[in-house]
Amino acid sequence: MVKFKILIVIIIVTASIINVYPQSENKQHLLFSYFKGNGEDGLHLAASEDGLKWSPLKGDSSFLAPQVGKDKLMRDPSVYLGKDKIFHMVWTVSWHERGIGYSESKDLIHWSEQKFIPVMENEPNAVNCWAPEIFYDDVKQQYLIFWATTIPGRFPETDGQNKSATSAGLNHRIYYVTTMDFKSFSEIKLLYNQGFNVIDATMAKNDKQYLMFLKDETNVPFTPQKNIRIAFSNSADGPYGKPTAPITGSYWAEGPSAIKIRNKWYVYFDKYRENKYGVVVSKNLKKWDDLSNELIMPASARHGTVFRAPESIYQNLLLTKLAE
Repeated sequence: MVKFKILIVIIIVTASIINVYPQSENKQHLLFSYFKGNGEDGLHLAASEDGLKWSPLKGDSSFLAPQVGKDKLMRDPSVYLGKDKIFHMVWTVSWHERGIGYSESKDLIHWSEQKFIPVMENEPNAVNCWAPEIFYDDVKQQYLIFWATTIPGRFPETDGQNKSATSAGLNHRIYYVTTMDFKSFSEIKLLYNQGFNVIDATMAKNDKQYLMFLKDETNVPFTPQKNIRIAFSNSADGPYGKPTAPITGSYWAEGPSAIKIRNKWYVYFDKYRENKYGVVVSKNLKKWDDLSNELIMPASARHGTVFRAPESIYQNLLLTKLAE
């Protein structure tokens, strides 16, 4: 009888350990990728428990230095955890090139050789590729990589945006390619055009509906917008409809990144004129509360992406911080 009781105890304890371990491994942590300055030093990462208080990792030093592109920048780093359990990252390599940067990692610490993907090589008049992002289409089982590009004269009705002493103006639309392996890519297609200058698109899925958060970059001839809006679609690759009214305030905002935390949507954005970050929160994607005054971000963080990572990845990242 004693041996039988001991066996029962062993079975119960073993079962508890088996149950606890998957729960621990399945725990997800909030992470944020961003750049600083002009993007010369590369990838920075921060972590948060509640989505409002973010702490830099590795002493706020770079996890990956840029190596591709003429200017060798790593602006707007977008990290996406794929179905293959690999972190895929794309970024802006330059202000004026027809391609983007790509690298991948299993742990966010050790990264593959960086690649320059010439996504707009067949558009010789394209002047840039800004703020690329990744999204996995679970219906068509393919990844979308999308970004903003200006092709002079392509949309003449809104030409002449954001002119300066050194620029004839930029008039962006959102383009995309698809891939299954980040080695071969489809032909480029237009992803978003609703008759206005648009940059900094990011995507999310809400039940069966696809969301595109974007920056209305309208400068002329109408009142400058410089705000974040939402467009909706029934398919990841569109078509996406006309955008909602702005979900951000009277300040200028760009670089949105969205995630659902405890049944609320959090949309982070760069208040680039004020050199700080902002966030708006909503339960229904209609009424938005601005919680920017409660948001704590690493100093000088610029245009980044919020994402989740498993417990083991997070613990290793903490060790890199201790090793500094």
